[in-house]
Amino acid sequence: MSTPPFQLGKIGHVALYVTDVARSTQWYKDVLGFEVSDAYEDDMMPGGAAFLRCNRDHHGVALFKASEKNPAGAGLHHMAFEVPTLDDVVRARAHLHKHNVEVDFDGRRRAGVQIAVEFRDPDGHRLEIYWGIDQIAPGEQSRPASEWKGALSLESAIADPVKGQDTTLKDPGLLNA
Repeated sequence: MSTPPFQLGKIGHVALYVTDVARSTQWYKDVLGFEVSDAYEDDMMPGGAAFLRCNRDHHGVALFKASEKNPAGAGLHHMAFEVPTLDDVVRARAHLHKHNVEVDFDGRRRAGVQIAVEFRDPDGHRLEIYWGIDQIAPGEQSRPASEWKGALSLESAIADPVKGQDTTLKDPGLLNA
């Protein structure tokens, strides 16, 4: 058994397929006390999405519109694991490649602005390893969408950081490994 060259810090968030994003958002707010950090309208993602928090993390639960291919209640959208450093995300990507795991995405997502690598387990479950998710204090608002700066590679995300996100690698040679 090999030990990965990165350390998972915690399960960061769960993303679920739901029948009605607005109804489920209201339920998570009313029943469990979540707050809405951000939402995608239909023009950003078919059926929209909602990002909800129960602590300072930008989101602990994300809700996505179910479809015929991904029905509500039949499974999750993805599960995410937080790592303590940006270097760990870069090491995780290299480790996945070394183990012939296809990477679906690497770079920076929009809402939450976390830098991530996304892939699937052998059964097709979507997984994410991320660093740098926005922290929001109770009563504060999330950063405006104009500051999200989505990036389609780790290299792009690192080269063009969002406001307040230090993308300096402790080991700059990691990107060339």
